[in-house]
Amino acid sequence: MANIAVQIVTYNSAEDINNCLNAVCSQTYPIENIIIVDNNSKDNIKDIITKYPHVQFVQNMINNGFVGGHNQALTYTNTDYVLVLNPDVILEKDYIKNIVEYMVQHKNIGAATGKLYRDFKSQIIDSTGIDIKKNRRAVDRGSGEVDKRQYDTASDVFGISGAAAVYKREMIDMISDEGQFFDESFFAYKEDVDVSWRARLAGWEICFVPTAIAQHERGWKGNESRKHISLRTRKHSYINRHYYIIKNDNLLYFFLHFPAIFAYEMLCLVYMLFKEPQLFSAYKLLFKEYKALKSKRRSIKLKRKVPSAQIYKYFKGIW
Repeated sequence: MANIAVQIVTYNSAEDINNCLNAVCSQTYPIENIIIVDNNSKDNIKDIITKYPHVQFVQNMINNGFVGGHNQALTYTNTDYVLVLNPDVILEKDYIKNIVEYMVQHKNIGAATGKLYRDFKSQIIDSTGIDIKKNRRAVDRGSGEVDKRQYDTASDVFGISGAAAVYKREMIDMISDEGQFFDESFFAYKEDVDVSWRARLAGWEICFVPTAIAQHERGWKGNESRKHISLRTRKHSYINRHYYIIKNDNLLYFFLHFPAIFAYEMLCLVYMLFKEPQLFSAYKLLFKEYKALKSKRRSIKLKRKVPSAQIYKYFKGIW
């Protein structure tokens, strides 16, 4: 029987962690390890975790980001599969069972996710995987739609959201670079797009399993003002798209899709100019990381196993 670990990175997540852990502990599939890495929270999350003696709790003295925290958690286990889980996600009891059984049956699947609801009662979908556009904008498939059973079939998708993602350890080991599965230059946001693209280049399949159900509350809620989000996080949310383009894109297809890329970039710049001019400092992050990103690009090319046409069939639409 394939074994699995569940890992959660927290930052001031005391409000969500009880519901999350109760759902994890109620899974019908046996879980080998449950790891929580906390990024120096200021709430009482440590006191809450003591109620779960079987949960391994790691307290960081700094905020290492979603990315660094999950890379850290990966070093504590060696299971066949790993569920990377957000603390604001509540799994239905068969979530892990349905995904692991599907992945075991399909050996070349390196990553899979289930049907995530933003509002389970109203059947509003949050994500059924990640789609990517010709402008290189990655979006959650089905986000905001009412579930009318349009996503009730297991399907091949470009990528999956890191909110409730099951990764195969063999795939993790294959595409990791210098010990990093998630690229720590991303800090937070869009690291799941980068992982999905790298996995695709290395020949792995990525799948959506509709029988695995969860609710994702989302820490960055749609009705929350962006001013309440740290500038560091907002900068990464913008500039990380450039990171995964530099690392993974094919120059021929980049130029073929350049009109869509350029138009989207101009819209972003106009928005920043009038709404969030402080985001222009995100380009300092890009200049700082550029050489390292190019080096990572060379490493990714060495692991590439599929032709470009097989990757770019997923790049559809311009918005």
